[in-house]
Amino acid sequence: MSAFENFPRITPFLWFNSNAAEAVDYYLTIFTNSRRLDETGNGDGAPARRPVLTIAFELDGQKFIALNGGPMFPFTEAVSFVVRCDTQQEIDDYWAKLSAGGSEGQCGWLKDKFGLSWQIVPARLPEFVRNPKAMQALMQMKKLDIAELERAAQS
Repeated sequence: MSAFENFPRITPFLWFNSNAAEAVDYYLTIFTNSRRLDETGNGDGAPARRPVLTIAFELDGQKFIALNGGPMFPFTEAVSFVVRCDTQQEIDDYWAKLSAGGSEGQCGWLKDKFGLSWQIVPARLPEFVRNPKAMQALMQMKKLDIAELERAAQS
């Protein structure tokens, strides 16, 4: 029995060019309570440059599958993963790790070095976006600053 049979009915499936193992190893170093669960070989007739076809893994309780699928479908901002943070230190840590080798975007968004989009946000984000002044401050930020958002919300 494969690990996949025990996965949730809906599981994010991430298409990588040929570096799924590198990406999975990278993400496992960033998120606590994370682990590699299973992997599937390419089988007969598959290109030798991609020795692993899929890797099942878990990041802090969320299960994923990574695929070495080739260059046909790069990631876009149309799909992103939200990382809810309770403190500024968490925001700072995830931002630094996930943006390393990638690029920073507006409003807490970034792309990691594999092109996958992430939103690094405070747990209080819904409260802030309901406040016009906090929302205006948020729109000017790249990495979100909880103290600045609080100041804007109170002004």
